[in-house]
Amino acid sequence: MKKDNLITGYLFLAPWIVYFAVFLIYPFFLSFESSFLSVNILMPENTKFIGLTNWITVVTDFLFWKSLFNVVFNQVIFVSLSFVIGLGLALLLNEIKFLSSMFRTIMFIPVVTSITVAMIIFDFVSSPSGPIQNTMVGASLLSEPVFWKFEEWLPMPIIAVFSAWKWFGVQMIIFLGGIASIDKSLFEAADIDGASWWRKTKKITLPMIMPQIVFVMTMNIINGLQMFIEVFMNFDLNGGPYQSALTPVLYLYQTGFEQMKMGEASTIGLMLACVIYLLTMMQLKITSKED
Repeated sequence: MKKDNLITGYLFLAPWIVYFAVFLIYPFFLSFESSFLSVNILMPENTKFIGLTNWITVVTDFLFWKSLFNVVFNQVIFVSLSFVIGLGLALLLNEIKFLSSMFRTIMFIPVVTSITVAMIIFDFVSSPSGPIQNTMVGASLLSEPVFWKFEEWLPMPIIAVFSAWKWFGVQMIIFLGGIASIDKSLFEAADIDGASWWRKTKKITLPMIMPQIVFVMTMNIINGLQMFIEVFMNFDLNGGPYQSALTPVLYLYQTGFEQMKMGEASTIGLMLACVIYLLTMMQLKITSKED
């Protein structure tokens, strides 16, 4: 009986195992192999082994480090902003009972909106002639409209604000689920002791939802460092006039499909994977200490 159950379990797992092997493991090893080769997809017959040349080229490439700095700069703002908004709204909606479901649905609308549509709308409202800048100029918060796409330091913070608006709903729902799973007797005991709302949040809520916080922060880092669509829709493959919106994935795309240097593009992808792994491990170590 146990053997039959084991076979049945493996049969259910088989589609995922095949997907994992074909679309993740195999491409990874293919990419690793390509990083030591000179590969042009238009002339595969000219493929040749070049050793560590691609790795040396990428490590010493200013644009690679520029793209990495850009995306880390973006993520510092995005992760902080979306975390604060998501957690703040989760704590607020947990206290509000009247029309709570309606508010949660409204807050989640940006998440289910197509990112292409959302970016087109955001591009309009944030443009120099859009309502946001017109309002700020009218309120004397800006002396004149700003063409943020052509500035050196503004593109990544602006895109980070857009990303935070787009995805805070996911974090809000995850935090709400974590808060709902907390034993209510802990709050009742705190009420008896006369604890304030802030003290209950600090001493009970935040420590008890630490697994959700770790998950959210980790997924933000992993997904955020692979940002592509947001910058691809607003800038050319060079990442704007100052390369201020160039990201590693955009640079990978440019190298592989515009310059046809697939070996170098594979190396960029592997380097990005290493950076994501290191930053994720650092983040997990920091949060585990706090836990």
